[in-house]
Amino acid sequence: MAMSLDVEANLRKAISMSKEAADRGAQVVCLPELFTTLYFPREEDPEGNADRSAVLNTIPGMVTEELSRLAQDTGAIVIGGSIYEAADEGLYNTATVFEKDGRYLGKYRKTHIPHDEYFYEQHYFDAGDTGFQVFETSVGRLSVLICYDQWFPEAARSVALIGAEMIFYPTAIGTVLGIEQTEGDWQQAWENVMRGHAIANGTPVCAVNRVGIEGDSEFFGGSFICDAFGKTLARGGRGEEIVLADVDMDHGRKIREGWRFFHNRRPEHYGRLVQRTGP
Repeated sequence: MAMSLDVEANLRKAISMSKEAADRGAQVVCLPELFTTLYFPREEDPEGNADRSAVLNTIPGMVTEELSRLAQDTGAIVIGGSIYEAADEGLYNTATVFEKDGRYLGKYRKTHIPHDEYFYEQHYFDAGDTGFQVFETSVGRLSVLICYDQWFPEAARSVALIGAEMIFYPTAIGTVLGIEQTEGDWQQAWENVMRGHAIANGTPVCAVNRVGIEGDSEFFGGSFICDAFGKTLARGGRGEEIVLADVDMDHGRKIREGWRFFHNRRPEHYGRLVQRTGP
């Protein structure tokens, strides 16, 4: 979906599209990152950013109450993309998860916080302190990671090791006017890295990106679902839409048992992964 300055309008749109998805058979519905607002970290100065103060939420709060009601009304599990959470201990980019009966299953606060031109998130968010989470649901064990987390194989491997059977990535990524993609195609890399996580962990992946032009930023959409061996099951375009796919959860279990990536791990050689090395 594309977002506007109007928080209530964004929420109504998210609810409407989620209900349509459930009517079309979705058992799990996932919204994009920061779905109630424009992507305010485009602005470098948080104190002068009026969009920021207008979208702070608490958990529980108005947005989570609406998401809980949405899950109950539709009979679908709802992954609430993410919201800008104000808590006593800090400000976070936070995803919430609700069972199909409306029960709140918990939250995940974004672990890896980017800081690049037009993605000045370290000026707005504290690094998440929840640790990686797996949510026991009626359709299986689901995990949520948020946007920049997608570039870190450690995050996907961590949730897989603690039992995730499917990983969801709510995201807000696109291109910026005047900044060339000198490294290569950003969207292709974004998709490929998550496809690699799916294969390496025998875990289906669902990435849900925003769309639309916001100032100098164009969010490229491209939301997709791939199976546990990286096969694309469905992919969205650059406009608003509902992307649906049937996911065979047993397929991932068969891959994990057959390819035995976890069984043949050698953790005794991985110490460098948790050391702060380099400049």
